[in-house]
Amino acid sequence: MENGKCNGSSTTKCNGAAAAAMHVAMLVTPGMGHLIPLAELAKRLAARHGVTSTLLTFASTASATQREFLASLPPAIESVSLPPVDLSDLPADAAIETLMSEECVRLVPALTAILSGIRERRRLVAFVADLFGADSFDAARDAGVPRRYLFFPTNLHALTLLLHLPDLDVSIPGEFRDLDEPVRLPGCVPIPGKDILMPLQDKSKACYGWMVHHGTRYRDADAILVNSFDAVEPDAARVLRHPKPGVPPVFPIGPLIQTHCAGDDDAAAPPSPRAACLDWLDRQPDRSVIFVSFGSGGALPTEHMRELALGLELSGQRFLWVVRSPSDEGEVSANYYDAETKKNPFGYLPEGFVERTKEVGLLVPSWAPQTKVLAHRATGGFLTHCGWNSVLESLVHGVPMVAWPLFAEQRQNAVMLTEGAGAAIRVPESKGKEKIAAVVREMMVGEGRGAAVRAKVAELQKMATDGLRDGGAATSALDEVVDKWTGGEK
Repeated sequence: MENGKCNGSSTTKCNGAAAAAMHVAMLVTPGMGHLIPLAELAKRLAARHGVTSTLLTFASTASATQREFLASLPPAIESVSLPPVDLSDLPADAAIETLMSEECVRLVPALTAILSGIRERRRLVAFVADLFGADSFDAARDAGVPRRYLFFPTNLHALTLLLHLPDLDVSIPGEFRDLDEPVRLPGCVPIPGKDILMPLQDKSKACYGWMVHHGTRYRDADAILVNSFDAVEPDAARVLRHPKPGVPPVFPIGPLIQTHCAGDDDAAAPPSPRAACLDWLDRQPDRSVIFVSFGSGGALPTEHMRELALGLELSGQRFLWVVRSPSDEGEVSANYYDAETKKNPFGYLPEGFVERTKEVGLLVPSWAPQTKVLAHRATGGFLTHCGWNSVLESLVHGVPMVAWPLFAEQRQNAVMLTEGAGAAIRVPESKGKEKIAAVVREMMVGEGRGAAVRAKVAELQKMATDGLRDGGAATSALDEVVDKWTGGEK
């Protein structure tokens, strides 16, 4: 894969009939941000090594969007929906992390039976669980699957934190948000306590206990595959390359971003109409538009939504904004399980904003084809929530970022991107229109920090692309993992 495009069968590296017969089962905990990179891993295993895969998904996220995505995958990748799980005994305000973790544990018996069935039909060489699914290692062990891997869909900084979390839980008695000094971990940018992963911000919540539990269980993996690459966090990569005893080997195999390969689509299906926003981008100058999107699960409070609108107007820059209904009636992660906005989002914008900005801006409700927008020649910046999939898509397409994190690990990602990688400028906490406008202008046309960030992202784009070529770091890392399967090693 180069620049987010598949090379097709030219990269196939099948080691005879044995490689063609190998099969991998992958557990996908809820969220398109988990499904997409695992599906891309499955695509890469099929294209390069002839390995087939089964994606095991949770019934709680059997949305139309997910079904359409799964149906679009190549024949080498099948999917199985796990049976529904009753979570009605959990509190109504249970965190996303708690829901996913509980659902995984309660699915272990059913998953054991499914994996046993796959083993009867296939040469099942490995089981891969994503970051909230480490308890499913029990099912893989009971089903006799020889290798158990963790797939970590975010970055090495977040992985390092979770691997150290059981120790930090003991050594830091108070709350992370109350720390006077940032948390310092080997190879990582110092992370202010208030920017540590959101589920760790209140130790009284069940989700905190779950995260500590996951950090412990990660050590049960035979190896950890991470959707990141050395160049974007080189110090963390260097440290994890030589882990302490008891910590599994770590393989950065990214960036894995959503691709659309020749042959992926149903040839009999009619072509879908081109998104209108791409036609609009065709009419804009090169690198002149800032793309504004908070991912499939993010929403802003009304006040921030209005300040963002006024800030974009004040910046004088062209913009393409995916507008969603505000989050006043729920959390900023309220759309996590359902990507469709519930109300007309334009009704929450400042009066007259749409008319005043119609010559320089385009507003689209709910969704836009993000990878195609980021790949477009007119896109010169990305105001993002810093979800890791979005970050990688931006880097692969060479688009510098304005960081506006919302939930999960996004605040920590923003620190790493701004203070470590130098790939983003962060919007100030106050979220006032003047400060938003200043950051947008600096990113798009600034000669100081904006110019430095634009240059750094161009450098990271090249290194990400090089890593995915034959002999590149990411390709070699995955080759090393697959070679162990053919040789019978862990």
